[in-house]
Formats: sequence, structure tokens, C-alpha cells
Amino acid sequence: MKHLIILGDGMADWHSEALGGKTLLQYADTPNFDKLARWGRNGLLKTIPDGFHPGSEVANSSILGYDQHVVYEGRGPLEAASIGVELEAGDLALRCNLVCVEGDILKNHSCGRLETEEGDVLIKYLQEHLGSDRVHFYTGVQYRHLLVIKGGDKRLKCTPPHDIPGKPFHQYMLQPECVEAEETASLLTDLIYKSQALLSDHPLNKQRTAEGKDPANSIWPWGGGYRPKMTPLTVTYPQVRRGTVITAVDLIRGIGHYAGLQFIKVEGATGLYDTNFEGKAQAALNALRTDDFVYLHVEACDEAGHDGNIMLKLQTITDMDHRLVEPILSELETWNEPVAVALLPDHPTPCEFRTHTNEPVPFCIYYPGIEADSVEFFDEESAKEGSYGVLEGNQFINEFMRI
Repeated sequence: MKHLIILGDGMADWHSEALGGKTLLQYADTPNFDKLARWGRNGLLKTIPDGFHPGSEVANSSILGYDQHVVYEGRGPLEAASIGVELEAGDLALRCNLVCVEGDILKNHSCGRLETEEGDVLIKYLQEHLGSDRVHFYTGVQYRHLLVIKGGDKRLKCTPPHDIPGKPFHQYMLQPECVEAEETASLLTDLIYKSQALLSDHPLNKQRTAEGKDPANSIWPWGGGYRPKMTPLTVTYPQVRRGTVITAVDLIRGIGHYAGLQFIKVEGATGLYDTNFEGKAQAALNALRTDDFVYLHVEACDEAGHDGNIMLKLQTITDMDHRLVEPILSELETWNEPVAVALLPDHPTPCEFRTHTNEPVPFCIYYPGIEADSVEFFDEESAKEGSYGVLEGNQFINEFMRI
């Protein structure tokens, strides 16, 4: 039995008055999601352990069975792994967003969808002017980049920028959690203000402003940590002799790296509503022909949720159903070798709230021969009636890999 996890990042949502009191999963046209729910067994999964921020790094590694009390080191080290930056002892790796600020307000966390080529120009400019033997900026993807501080102290209070759109950024600046971390906090705060002075005058940002686009005029470091200690899935689950992660997001690629998964890059996979759904579906099918385990991650729903755009998020959910899940199921029905399929979000990203929340998410598991439960639809409410009940910790992945 081979195993495929299909993950719709941030796909879960709250009940919306604009949709007649339904959630987006209840309202959207998702016949293939519903087919999986109807064919298989369903439940709710608590992906965010008590005491942890509902970030994708926590949720996705929890889904794969990792104990956050043991492995959690923030987003930075995962970003580092994804772009090939090997961290040494004492290296503090932080996710480094390029953000847009207007006066005292953090307008958005993504500069209005910055292209990777633009981000590369700005990150190299920052490295040239602010980098040193201790401070290193590395280009990531789009607005998501990496900052490494040698000898940095990770004991910092960092607010993710996608949590504070439209709010005064000064109120959410880095804060040390102990005396020993004060020097690191001061260094990072200084880098933020210096980046604003440098980036506001950069020709690329002047051009973006002239074109009516948001400038990428500040850095926002957060999610710092050291190299995590994660046991590869091939060790934990011997049936996974070879596995693959498919994603457009560095964070998920980094989790896959430490989990011992190979990475497949899909042309046209953007992490946004215009991602190559069909290409990702085909990549997953190709990987399943040779691999035992595939983690197929789709970011588009999450970004639409951060934008607070209900109609766009509905589109991404429908596209994921019709353009990704449908061709996968159609192809797998012709295969002789059975494949177990799990479908779930990692966390809710409610359009009303515009950031992540920690409610349990719906999930379903299907494989040929499974005894289905009574659930007919894939959504937050229907999953409450599923036969799995509410799972947490490594219960989901253990149940899935037991098949």
C-alpha cells in the first residue's frame, strides 16, 4: 500500500454570514472532496498542540507525527534547509519577510505578491549594505526569505507579519524573553529600521510604487530557531523506503528535507491562486509510481484567507477539487497497486480573521477496501460525525501509515 497526503493549507474556515452561515468548504463545489469523504472514514485532527502558535510549521510537522515539544525550532531553520543553507552550531535562522509598511502601519505581509526575481534583487542589496561576517541574508521565494545571525539567541518574542495587517508595526517589534537575548533583539530591530531606510529609496520599489504596486520597503524577521532534530520518516515508518514532498513553499520543503523526503519542483507552482494545480497532480502521480509516500501541499487557500478574500478562497478550494483531486482519483482508480489517500487542511485561515487559528481541522482517509462511515461531505461540520472522532499528536499519521 502506497500513501498520499493531500494538504490544502489554511483551507478550513469559519461560518460566514456572506455564505448563508456556511463555511467555505460547505459552500464550495467540491464533488471530489465529498467523494473521498463518502468513500472513506472521517474525523477531526488537532494539529496545534496546546501552547503553540498556529503556524504552518507547527501544523504540518504535527501532521507528520513530530512532537513539537521535541522538534520545534520555528520557521527559520526550515526555510534554511529548503534553500540549501546548512546551519552550524549557534546559527540563529529567521524567516525574513519583505513586507510593505505605510507610515506606522504594516500594510501587508507580502508586498502585494512580490515576484522572486524582485525579492532576489532586494535581498542581495540588503546583504551588500547590511550583511557581515555575522549577518547573512539569503534569497528564498517571492516575499519569503532567510536571515541568519551567527551566535544569535532564539529567546525572542516574534509576531508573524501575517497576524498584523493594518496594525501599527511598532507595537509588535521583536522583544527579548530574557536578558541574554537583549543583544540579538537590539541587532534585529536595528536591521529592520536600516532596511526601511535602504529599501524605500531602491529603484525597484520606486518603480513598483509608480505602477500602483505595494513597495517591499521593510524586512520583518520572525520564527527564529536553530537546526531541528527530526528523525526521518523512513526510520519511523520502515514501509516508507522513499518519499517525496511537492510544494511551492520553502517552509514545507524544509520540513520535508528534515523528514527525509525528496523534493519535486513543479513548473508554474506559485503558492497562489494561479498555481499549476494540474502539474502538481501529475507530479504526485509520477512520484507514486516509484515512491511509497507523497506529501502534496497546496498553499493557495491560505494566501486567499490572509487576504480576507472569500470569493478567491472559494475559487482556490474549487480549483483544488476539480483540477487536482479529480485527476488524481481518476488515475488511481485504474491502478492495480492500491494507494491510501488522506485529505485535510493544516489549520484554518478564516477570511474574517485573516490569519491562522487553532481549531481542529476535518480530515478523511480512504483506501480500497476501507469500511466507510456515514459522512457524506468533506467539511468542518460533517467531520464531527466521523468515525475517527478527534485525533491529536501522532495519532493521525500512525493510523494512516498502519494501512
